[in-house]
Amino acid sequence: MFKKTLLAVSLAATSLISTSAYAIENVDLLIKNATVLTMDQDKTVFDNGLVAVKGNKIYAVTDGSNISEYKAIKTIDADGDIVMPGLINAHTHASMTVFRSMADDVPDRLHRYIFPLEKKLVSRNMVRIGAQLGNVEMLKGGVTTYADMYYFEDEVAKTVDQIGMRAILGETIIQFPVASAKTPEDGIKYTLNFIEQYKNHPRITPAFAPHGPYTNSTETLQTIAKLSIQYDVPVMMHLAESKREREVIAKRSGGLSPIKYMESIGALNSNFLAAHVIDANDEDIAILKKHDVGVAHNMSANIKSAKGVAPALKMFNDGLRIGLGTDGPMSGNTLSTIDEFNQVAKVHKLVNKDRAAMPPINVIEMATIGAARALHMEDKIGSLEVGKLADIIVIDTKAPNMIPVYNPYSALVYSAYATNVKHSVVDGKLLMENRNILTVNEKTVRDEALKFADVVRKTVVESGEIVQ
Repeated sequence: MFKKTLLAVSLAATSLISTSAYAIENVDLLIKNATVLTMDQDKTVFDNGLVAVKGNKIYAVTDGSNISEYKAIKTIDADGDIVMPGLINAHTHASMTVFRSMADDVPDRLHRYIFPLEKKLVSRNMVRIGAQLGNVEMLKGGVTTYADMYYFEDEVAKTVDQIGMRAILGETIIQFPVASAKTPEDGIKYTLNFIEQYKNHPRITPAFAPHGPYTNSTETLQTIAKLSIQYDVPVMMHLAESKREREVIAKRSGGLSPIKYMESIGALNSNFLAAHVIDANDEDIAILKKHDVGVAHNMSANIKSAKGVAPALKMFNDGLRIGLGTDGPMSGNTLSTIDEFNQVAKVHKLVNKDRAAMPPINVIEMATIGAARALHMEDKIGSLEVGKLADIIVIDTKAPNMIPVYNPYSALVYSAYATNVKHSVVDGKLLMENRNILTVNEKTVRDEALKFADVVRKTVVESGEIVQ
């Protein structure tokens, strides 16, 4: 059913063929007896394959017939389980886990509740506690890389460094005073300091994160665009997300859509990642493709807020750089990319009235190599190929909800739970084994988040400031 060809053999092994057909290659990690979804250009699948890791990179991905050539420090027998690239959450606000389930289903929630709530409670400590909880949730759900927008992102960076994940972290810049900056100019200065601190980190990429086009001035957006090119860092922003945004931008620009406005002020380039892109027509989509912009598609959050269904199917079919995101845990409520799979596949079938639309293999592409493309990191992550960074997950196929597996893509999209993730590897290091996180104490993280929730209750819930 699936193409079974040798994907890659380590260069070192190849060089020894002429002198010894049985040379042993020492590797750090070997995952064997696996259903390997490589997500390479040909979508190669090995039914009984292996993945070898040396240092922080993938050393070999094969059909398993040459397993005797490898000697590993650590071996994982997948026993038929699915082995695939780590999932990439292309848009979230991880620290907001501590506010999860507050004021759900309230009209104009962002402006009536979230902004006032953040003004009252956001602090370095809150950001750290929320990010730690979010990291644990994502890692246990198979997310190995995520793109985050929030305040005090240097605190988020510390938690990412501790747990061992990979992240693109954007410091939010917005026109009104916030906890980390009194003015947009202060926010830019904060971001530049953050960039200087983390620009050479192997797993953390610092970024600018202007909140949106309607919550920043034209001058601020233009300054950020220029600085992103100067420092060669990403810019992440909510774009074409809401009716209010469209109205504000139309008034500011003489009737332009948010995407056309961003192009007109010179703020779109290949460093840009646009989150949501719900309110976009064919011309807008063409502009995004022209400027090589990445897109984060956040189905759960968008349909929960009743803002609409983004034209992600067209963007995917038109070859845009598009990946899946969860949005923040006050929007979609979970940080599980796996939970997005089912909804992305089904809702696009519904709105397009086409049962064949958005097949499972395309959903998995958007969660892996597609999201890597959206982040302009496809040369490093997103697929299991020799030389790429070793970000790998193992999915349990023996769980009742996964039996039987005739098509691994269908099983992942329509059957899998986040709890089916057994092992997670990031940068060649085993961070979770048999669902036990090895780098942080999960209980301590949960307990600290629960303690902070008591503060939230006393501060804004019991006082009546937030109506449930």
